[in-house]
Amino acid sequence: METGPADPADPATAIRTEGLRKVYRRGQDDLVALEGLDLTVGKGEFFGLLGTNGAGKSTTIGMLTTLVTPTAGSAWVAGHEVGADPVGVKSRIGVVPQTDTLDRALTVLDNLAFRGRYFGLPAQAARRRALELLERFGLAAEAGARTSQLSGGQARRVMIGRALMHLPEVLFLDEPTAGVDPRARADLWRIIGDLHAAGQTVVLTTHHLDEAEALCRRLAVIDHGRLLACDTPEAIKASSGAQTVITVRYDADARPVEEAVRRAPAARTTSPSRARPYGCAPRAPTACSVTCCAKEAPRA
Repeated sequence: METGPADPADPATAIRTEGLRKVYRRGQDDLVALEGLDLTVGKGEFFGLLGTNGAGKSTTIGMLTTLVTPTAGSAWVAGHEVGADPVGVKSRIGVVPQTDTLDRALTVLDNLAFRGRYFGLPAQAARRRALELLERFGLAAEAGARTSQLSGGQARRVMIGRALMHLPEVLFLDEPTAGVDPRARADLWRIIGDLHAAGQTVVLTTHHLDEAEALCRRLAVIDHGRLLACDTPEAIKASSGAQTVITVRYDADARPVEEAVRRAPAARTTSPSRARPYGCAPRAPTACSVTCCAKEAPRA
């Protein structure tokens, strides 16, 4: 993935945005959710959008998948302009949202097969494709189960399978591991990684740096709707100048420790916290983050 101009009709380009902007109108106080995003994502790339909650990641995904109307700018997905040809875009993408949107009235198998029928697959072909995906994701035994009987990790796997029923050119994953246990998270990482290894173009949103580093080949870091950095995870970490961030919490006043850390040559403190119960008076900081910047000493 690269920033800058690219031909959206180029078969090597999966996604391109130019000046993409979204403003939510809230009376006199407008909320700028995304400000002038320019990106190009290559075909077959595993690309991540990294940022905190409210940074603009889901808004970006919403516009690229035709669910959110941009205020300004343009976007192309799989060679089709989002605003001018939303049907063409929808037929070429798979989307896994943050929330569980499985149909509770259907079995696991029928959730996938019905999605295939929606995209024009014949009934038998849709059933074969659904069974193939359930087998691939370790869910063959749950084919006849109701989705309400699934664990959180199983439900996410079903949603990924459902998004792949029509062989989409681009797969969008909006925080796919949110709320799942560590084992289910590792399983999802493996499944998503295998999809990319097989040639699938994947766009993932996350606020976990370890997840972005483990899965994505390139990242766009977004904060308050603005693009801060766009590069490989390794290059972004190297440019930050920090090796480790440690947050220490305790019951006593944090200021003496914060002052001691400030004097350390290889560390600095950031973001002291004055956490307190609701309704209580403010008190001294009870936590501080320590960014360790020490680098390996040169060898003789």
